[in-house]
Amino acid sequence: MSIRRAAVWIDHQEARIFHIEPERFDTNTINAPHHQLTRKADEQGRHAGSGHFFHEVAEALKNAQEILVVGPSSAKLDFIRHLHRHDHALEPRIVGVETMDHPTDGQLVAYVRHYFMKQGPTSSEAPRCGGFSTTGLRQNKLSMLKLIS
Repeated sequence: MSIRRAAVWIDHQEARIFHIEPERFDTNTINAPHHQLTRKADEQGRHAGSGHFFHEVAEALKNAQEILVVGPSSAKLDFIRHLHRHDHALEPRIVGVETMDHPTDGQLVAYVRHYFMKQGPTSSEAPRCGGFSTTGLRQNKLSMLKLIS
């Protein structure tokens, strides 16, 4: 079953996945493995077991057509880096990466609905409008990939 829009709020402890429909939403939480970090590994963004954790998150999002990635820390960029290296099919469906603290489920769903409303209808419904261009998205993704490489 294909899901139109999804969002993932992610940090290094958990990922909260939201499959969002106009009238309702479903949520799922994936917990990261508990681990001890050395200070150097923490500073460099290497977390033990994060590859498996990010793969689980990617699997939970595999049926979404458009995905917004949000979170308070570097985990969102680490997740994008994981997609770039390991889950190539999901990477083009990432429509945005936003910094966000620790919202309630209702606050996050409202934010995501507003975000997608600003972006216009999905490509399966009609061409994007409102000043949004796929060229700009590609340029943003290229810039993002330069940051995470």
